[in-house]
Amino acid sequence: MRNISSALLAQFEVGLRERAVPSNAHASCKKWLRFYLGFCDKYHFPKSKRESLTHFLHKLEEKRQTKAQQLEASQAIALYYKLIDSMAPHDELGSPQKVISPGKLPDESPHSSDSSLNPVADPEKIASQGQVPEGPTLPLLPPTPTRRVTTGLSWKAEYAKLAQEIQARHYSPKTLKTYTQWVRHFQTFTRSVDPKSLASDQVKGFLTFLAVDRKASASTQNQAYNALLFFYRHVLSKDFGKVEGVARAKRKPYIPVVLSREEIEAVLRHLAPPYNLVVKLLYGCGLRLFECLRLRLQCFNFDAGILTVHDGKGQKDRTVPLPERILPELRKHLESLKDLHQRDLDRSYAGVFLVNALEKKYPKAAKEFIWQWFFPAKQLTLVPETGEYRRYYLHETHVQTAIKDAVGKARICKRASAHTFRHSFASHLLQANYDIRTIQELLGHSDVRTTMIYTHTVKRVTIKEARSPLDL
Repeated sequence: MRNISSALLAQFEVGLRERAVPSNAHASCKKWLRFYLGFCDKYHFPKSKRESLTHFLHKLEEKRQTKAQQLEASQAIALYYKLIDSMAPHDELGSPQKVISPGKLPDESPHSSDSSLNPVADPEKIASQGQVPEGPTLPLLPPTPTRRVTTGLSWKAEYAKLAQEIQARHYSPKTLKTYTQWVRHFQTFTRSVDPKSLASDQVKGFLTFLAVDRKASASTQNQAYNALLFFYRHVLSKDFGKVEGVARAKRKPYIPVVLSREEIEAVLRHLAPPYNLVVKLLYGCGLRLFECLRLRLQCFNFDAGILTVHDGKGQKDRTVPLPERILPELRKHLESLKDLHQRDLDRSYAGVFLVNALEKKYPKAAKEFIWQWFFPAKQLTLVPETGEYRRYYLHETHVQTAIKDAVGKARICKRASAHTFRHSFASHLLQANYDIRTIQELLGHSDVRTTMIYTHTVKRVTIKEARSPLDL
């Protein structure tokens, strides 16, 4: 945290009192000013330039500071700008050119009419004027500019088009979130230059920065590359070109974590309903976590013993056998869902959330029993636009937290997560001499090479003495 000079601190105190800031908030305002000065020193932003406030507010949003905290910070820094306007041009930290008598603020600067510099301006209003890019960003060190370019421009239209292009291709919401975050990081890296002036050189510098300075993993760097490739092609309508001469992170071979059957049983003993049933389906059917949580009642065929996974990864459907061992638990859970559904209907709720425009095609489907979630959320969700209460599926963080606690209580010395049970499903089938093609279909892999990774998780059993197949 940056220390403030005594001269600037004295004038800052005067400004706080003149603006009738409560005395109990003075310490907090000084704290924000120290944070701002330290932020500018760390990321090489000019302290006296008002564009630096944009990047600082992004940092606060990334740190999940509330809107009230961001507003308080913007008020403190706006006062700082007004103070340094009356000081020496080359003294950003407060050696005043003229002494200001106590109780009198310096004259208003010519920019005081700008709402972005008003100490009571709303950060959301600043963002709507194009000075603050939407959402959290990572304050990255910008490349050394070779020519003077205009910075601090709004990319709001580009973010809107990015969302449209991703939704038009029916990509998952997580893809939209991930690509948007990488574009925001890239925007901060380029200091919000005009998107029309972007070229492949900025991408090279950004990827090199991730690999060399940030020491990002190969998967992280590839994810950033794919996000920017999509942004250039479908949003900017530019030729991405060949990105050569970039220091690429070397990808290391990855071997997934696998639990033994004894360890899985130990984890299940420390899980309460419905989390134990979620884990049994993750392991017993080889499901991904989001595939399991998005199961609806119509996905279960108890007579045939088949579970149908709709819209899995890559918008693909597949069928997997239901474990006979947990069929009684599944049926018992189904009966409890009938009671829950009836209670929801009695409360006149609007039904469950449906994908895309399915509700327009089938208006009554949201309240039908077969469309209800197999793992519903504990509480109804209020839709602010319509004022209706709807039912969502169990949130993934609740399952992840329950699994983490259970693994800890079972004292398992492995870095196990929800996806570990899917790895264990494939490894145990391979260990039971199932062929790799069958396991590939059960997992829903497009390429068998993805499934081949599980050959490294099974102990090799070989015969030292070479024999002819005729003698086996």
